[in-house]
Amino acid sequence: MTTRKIGSDTTVLADCLEVPGIGFLPVNAFVLMADEPVVVDTGLSLPDRDFLNTLGSVMDPADVRWIWLTHPDRDHTGGLFDLLVAAPQARVVTTFLGAGIMSTERPLPLDRVCLVNPGQTLDVGGGRTLRAFRPPLFDNPATVGFYDDRTRTCFSSDCFGGAMPSPEAAVDGTAAELAPQDLRAAQLLWATVDSPWVHTVDTDKYLATVQPLRAMEAETVLCTHLPPAVGLAPRMLDTITEAPGSDPFVGPDQRALEQMLATFEPAPGGGVPPQAM
Repeated sequence: MTTRKIGSDTTVLADCLEVPGIGFLPVNAFVLMADEPVVVDTGLSLPDRDFLNTLGSVMDPADVRWIWLTHPDRDHTGGLFDLLVAAPQARVVTTFLGAGIMSTERPLPLDRVCLVNPGQTLDVGGGRTLRAFRPPLFDNPATVGFYDDRTRTCFSSDCFGGAMPSPEAAVDGTAAELAPQDLRAAQLLWATVDSPWVHTVDTDKYLATVQPLRAMEAETVLCTHLPPAVGLAPRMLDTITEAPGSDPFVGPDQRALEQMLATFEPAPGGGVPPQAM
């Protein structure tokens, strides 16, 4: 993981995963240095990722007061329980459903939970409030992003995601560095992969869910699965309005998987391919 600042009080904790046939998917978490510091998501749940150590390069984890969990998927919760130990005053911002889903893996102490529904706000000190909203696109029913009026920043969970052509673009780049047509294609592909239900909804009702984000007039969009995007919100919103009419994603079948595996280099020390066992 790497870190970099976006604006005066937000730091991106950046990581990525390679998705064969699609590209390099950013996996970001964020630190918002409010009077009561907020960590947004906690990284990948993989053994070689040390989220807490990366966070410690930005701030003392003990000072964290809020852990805004945009939703309880495993690519958002990697360092959650370690952080709860390291930050004894922190509370997890989620929904009733989100807390329930998390507790199927490991008990989530209810006295460490703060339930915030779309449309509600969270006071993070110094007169600063974060406004919760349900993004138009999502892959988990517990998804809740938020808007920070002070910095005009939209923390949008997975809504604007898109795979990048290289790990450098995923971790160190910005959305503005992509050609407009490439950003649009990446967004639409991710929309069909991550929110396949978008092809079955009433289009007018779906478009109505985009309007509240337009009304925010966000200057910066910070998405878990896209490099930071500054000054691109209107164009990115235009793109996701196209999602219902875009081509549905069809993933590889077993034959394609076997062809893909045949191109991989053997694991160190050898090993028997599964199909040969």
